[in-house]
Amino acid sequence: MHLTTKALVLRETAYKESDKILTLLSQTEGRLTVSARGCRKKGSAVAAACQMLVWAEFTLYEFQGRWAVKEAVIERSFPGVTSDLDKLALASYLAEVTEALSEEGQPEPELLSLTLNSLHALDKLSLPPALVKTAFEWKAMAIAGYEPMLDGCAVCGAEAPEQPRLNLTAGVLHCAACRGEVGEGISMPLTSAALAGVRHFVWGDPKRLFSVTWDSESLRRSGEASEAYLMTRLERGFRTLDFYKSVTLEK
Repeated sequence: MHLTTKALVLRETAYKESDKILTLLSQTEGRLTVSARGCRKKGSAVAAACQMLVWAEFTLYEFQGRWAVKEAVIERSFPGVTSDLDKLALASYLAEVTEALSEEGQPEPELLSLTLNSLHALDKLSLPPALVKTAFEWKAMAIAGYEPMLDGCAVCGAEAPEQPRLNLTAGVLHCAACRGEVGEGISMPLTSAALAGVRHFVWGDPKRLFSVTWDSESLRRSGEASEAYLMTRLERGFRTLDFYKSVTLEK
C-alpha cells in the first residue's frame, strides 16, 4: 500500500546507523510517524526532505507495520529560519506545540495552516519573533478547543473590563475588582490594547493574523499570558521553549 501526501516535518530522530524516525503533520492524514530508511547515507535521494521544518511531498509505503519514506520532494524549506539560531529555536518550539496539539491520523488543516503561516512569517516577514510566537500560541489554543472566554468580564459582564485579567485555570476574562469571584488559579494582567490583540488573534481572520500594531508593553503582557495559558491548559512544559529562552536571554 502506498500513500502520497504533502507534509511538514515536525521532528526528526536518528535511528540505527543510517535511518531516521520522522514525525510529520500531513495535509490529508494528520500526524504520522514514519521511518526514513537510509536517509542519513551519503547520496540519499530523500535526505534533504527528511529534515525538520521542511514542507515536502512524501510517497510512503507500509513496512513492518509502519509507514516508510519511498520518495520525497521538497516543496518549501525555510532558509531564513534555519540559518538564524533565534528563529530556529522559536520554530522548533512551534513545531513541538503543533505535535502536542495534533492527533495521530487525524487531519488538522487549520493547525497545519497556522504552523506553515507562522514559519513563513519568521522566514520572510520583518516581524518581531515575539509577535509571531504570541499570535501562534493564542490561535493554536483556539483551534485545539481551548479558546478562552473573551467576550467580557465573567463576573460583572463588562465588555471592556477595568484593568483586565485572564484567569489561566478557568480560561475567563475578568476585571481586577472581580478577582475574588472568579475562583482559584493565577490571573494574568492585560492592558486594554493587549486584550484587543488577544481578541484579534483568537477571533480574527487567520490570513491577517500578524497584522497587529501595538506597544511593547502590550505585546509583553499578551505574550506572557499566551505562554502561561498554553502551559496551564496542556499541563506541561516544552524543552524547546526553554532552549528558545536560553538563546534569547544570552543577547
